[in-house]
Amino acid sequence: MRGLAVDLTPLRASRDYRYLWFGELVSHTGRHITVVALPFQVFELTGSPLLVGMIGLVQVVPLVAFSLAAGVVADRMDRRRLLALSQAGLAVSSGLLAALTIGSRPPLWALYAVAALIGALSGLESPTRTAVVPRLVGDELIPSAVALEQTLFQLSDIVGPAVGGLIIATLGLSSAYVVDALTFVVALLAVLAIRPLPPDPQEQGTKGLAAFTVGFRYLKGRPVLQSTFYVDLIAMVFGMPRALFPVLAVTTFGIGPEGLGLLFAAPGVGALVGALGSGWVRHVRHQGRAVLWSVTLWGAAIAAFGLTRELWLALVFLAVAGAADVISAVFRSTILQRSIPDRLRGRLSAIHIAVVVGGPRLGDAEAGVVATLFTPAISVVSGGLAVIGGVALLAALVPRFARYHAGEPA
Repeated sequence: MRGLAVDLTPLRASRDYRYLWFGELVSHTGRHITVVALPFQVFELTGSPLLVGMIGLVQVVPLVAFSLAAGVVADRMDRRRLLALSQAGLAVSSGLLAALTIGSRPPLWALYAVAALIGALSGLESPTRTAVVPRLVGDELIPSAVALEQTLFQLSDIVGPAVGGLIIATLGLSSAYVVDALTFVVALLAVLAIRPLPPDPQEQGTKGLAAFTVGFRYLKGRPVLQSTFYVDLIAMVFGMPRALFPVLAVTTFGIGPEGLGLLFAAPGVGALVGALGSGWVRHVRHQGRAVLWSVTLWGAAIAAFGLTRELWLALVFLAVAGAADVISAVFRSTILQRSIPDRLRGRLSAIHIAVVVGGPRLGDAEAGVVATLFTPAISVVSGGLAVIGGVALLAALVPRFARYHAGEPA
């Protein structure tokens, strides 16, 4: 059992990583309070699954654009300073949502505008944080640190939505946004406690368009690394039913905000179990094959979720999907982080983050459109089946990814 448990060595070995990890745990929990609150508010205002799905669409462009720009900046300035700026901005954006909501019925365009701002700031923060971790823990501890990051994400994915649902039901939407803002203040203080992280001096000579495109040039001719992005896009664009949770909560399961929080939290429960038992992943050699099977299981579980009308069974299927997703994420991140030099980690992490966080937003829009054209259930089931088909197609088109072994050049 000891070999199966998540490896805590990075937390013991690096003081700065401990600060970063615990600060992110708090802020990520707060972020997922808003992940529940904002779709619930839009559905309450409009009653439209399409307009709920549009939250993802208005976020995806600034998120992707700022992710790619942040990759260049993170390789050319102190990464601690960039993280601090993003945490402060995210605290302000959650405060804006609270201000819009207190005692009034906010216009939809204003909620979308703040959602776009959150997308931009998240794009600034995520690749910077990902690029910081290897500097704090060292190359040998990267797989363990990636597993710890996933444990953090999934723990907050459980607590944040569950707490968010309770806060909305008892204290109201504005209180949910205030709590979110306070969590980012905690994360800001944690970031300020770590040492400065100046850029690699070799990178100072790269300027202009060359600095922006070097990450994409590095990916050229590396189909294994490219496939880590493709497979996640397949999973998230077609198999992410998150935008439909407020609709399904009312129309299929007959539950209120508390139950809605359970739907958002269920994938995190499964993912947390998967992450806490992820000690075995460092022994897996066939990492490409492991990613493909994990994403296939994700698609099957999502399709099964769309077919059930029983809440408890729906939560089980979402938990299975979450467990499969976290194992895929650990292997994909490990392949990427162990294959790139530190001077390019900001830009490659930016591309990775643009895919990881942009894909679900596109998935929100795709789910809303299909649900509007057909039904929410058809949207969920067809998306899960599309994931399975997409994985099979990728395995056939890029056989090198399926054959990839840990330690080989990616």
